[in-house]
Amino acid sequence: MSSRNDRFECRWQRSRALLTAYLGAQLLALIAVFLLDIPLWAKTVGVLLCVLHGLHCLHRSILMSDERAYTGLRRDSSGWQVWSERAGWQPVQLRPDSMALPPIVVLRFRLMTGHWLARRWVRSICIPADAMAPDLHRRLRLRLKFSRNRWAAPE
Repeated sequence: MSSRNDRFECRWQRSRALLTAYLGAQLLALIAVFLLDIPLWAKTVGVLLCVLHGLHCLHRSILMSDERAYTGLRRDSSGWQVWSERAGWQPVQLRPDSMALPPIVVLRFRLMTGHWLARRWVRSICIPADAMAPDLHRRLRLRLKFSRNRWAAPE
């Protein structure tokens, strides 16, 4: 018999596996730029884009040391919410292209508060298995796969 309790909350922390994967992907991108037979100015632009992406993503999404980093998810009677130190709990609408696999959860969502342009932007969070306790990661995957009205906008 299934439980009608719709309350759920989890928090995660930085992941060594995600940092390793990101640095590996950046290294491969830089190697590819250097191996391409393109002019020097194009190689410079490619390297600059890799560095800018690293500066933008590393603290917020990988190391989670930025106050804007999303580090929590909860579900209650009003719907799904994400946590950041800067804004606290914010209502979100989960997107159907979110994935919940044993090694990683890719959470895609749209904020429901703030400027109209910010509400249109779809954000993503990668939550590897080593970012939280194994039983909590499993519960998160089950909630994302089987909860009722998981794609509905918050009330």
